[in-house]
Amino acid sequence: MRPAPALAAFGTTAAVLLTLTSAAQAATPAVQITKVYYDSPGSDRGGNTSLNGEYVVLKNTTKKAINLEKWLLRDKTGHKYRFPKFTLKPGKSVTVRSGEGNDGTSTIFWQQKWYVWNNAGDVAGIYRGSDLKKIDSCSWGRSSKAYVAC
Repeated sequence: MRPAPALAAFGTTAAVLLTLTSAAQAATPAVQITKVYYDSPGSDRGGNTSLNGEYVVLKNTTKKAINLEKWLLRDKTGHKYRFPKFTLKPGKSVTVRSGEGNDGTSTIFWQQKWYVWNNAGDVAGIYRGSDLKKIDSCSWGRSSKAYVAC
């Protein structure tokens, strides 16, 4: 006996939705760039407080800790931040601030003396340390906002 056409259509729709959901989950990178605050508040005079107002937020989207040692965060013009020994816990985020400071468990510092991210447009990319495979990226153009949610 064949299912009624409405039930058959429902089954097909449910199968397509499950497939799309699985594909979307599989496409989520293990470490995801969730936000880039590329235009720190106030005028860009290069003070450390202003530099630290510029940052990138990375999130571990897995259920396992990820060792970020030797991973790379970079912009499109070649600024590179090589991660020190640092473990990103499951489901947790870390903020990478451009200026100077002391690293902690949820914030680490690039130790730059000038701005990294271009206000008029740029690309932030995160690359795995072992083979420098691109894991995720986030780009933006000229905007009235000071940040982009990725």
